Amino acid sequence: MCDGPFALLGDAVAYRLLGLAPDSHLGAAAQFFVMDTAKIFALLVLVIYLMGLLRALMSPEKVRAYVRGKPAWAARASAIGLGAVTPFCSCSSVPLFIGFVEAGIPLGVTFSFLIASPMINEVAVVILFGLLGWKLTLLYVGAGLLVAWFGGLAMESFRPERWVEDYVWTIRVGEARTQAPDTSLAGRHRYALGEVREILRQLWKWVLLGIGVGALFHGYVPQDWVATPLDASAWYSVPVAVVLGVPLYSNATGVIPVAEALLGKGVAIGTVLALMMSIAALSLPELIILRKVIRWPALALYVAVLAVSFILVGWGFNALAS
Repeated sequence: MCDGPFALLGDAVAYRLLGLAPDSHLGAAAQFFVMDTAKIFALLVLVIYLMGLLRALMSPEKVRAYVRGKPAWAARASAIGLGAVTPFCSCSSVPLFIGFVEAGIPLGVTFSFLIASPMINEVAVVILFGLLGWKLTLLYVGAGLLVAWFGGLAMESFRPERWVEDYVWTIRVGEARTQAPDTSLAGRHRYALGEVREILRQLWKWVLLGIGVGALFHGYVPQDWVATPLDASAWYSVPVAVVLGVPLYSNATGVIPVAEALLGKGVAIGTVLALMMSIAALSLPELIILRKVIRWPALALYVAVLAVSFILVGWGFNALAS
């Protein structure tokens, strides 16, 4: 999406309405905040509504029926693709995990789904494209797909079935089912509007926080303060970025404005990608959700596999860019 109208709005609010100087720190930060807030929320409403129309046709039963019975490679590819368009939250992750287990889908395939779901979603992809362009969007999505594929394979090699909570194996099929959705046009419209309200209710504060942090970086933080400790030539910059991302409570959508500001300050692309992936897939809320269905050894293995994957991705992209 073009910056034009949103940049004009940012200029109007920051420089004319608030009377801030364009060359001041506060003026630059305010213009960035207004511009990105308008752009991201416009994209959020549009994309969530359109995908809500599609999701109204989906259900946990349809998701697992689609994956069930396919060859291992096709099942993994299907699970990753579904993860990219399926919302990952406490209300959907546990039923889907249970449903996948009930259907006899290998746990490695299920973990590929769980890895892909928080990292790759259509809202983040559209906003990433709108803010940072198609090249970085393709790099992020491609890296996310690779991590989901090989991360699931790595989890599978450790036989994670032994670490799944007992109730997951014994739960009755009916407990994981949901009411059939209304697939009429009016029903899909109501569902899509509900998706917009619900997802915005969950995301708005984190999106504003991410934009606020990005605005502070953009307006106040000197380039050397950020680019030097996260210099691509320093081998530790990527592991540091991954570790910093774990305790941050955000999502792929909320962290994009921060990534935009970091790239603007000269931080290497691989380091920024590693930070984005760590925040999206290893944040504490997602780990708390997963702890409901897998024991601590599996959770620790999951974190280790993803952390190593993100570090390798970051190092690889930094090497290619150098």
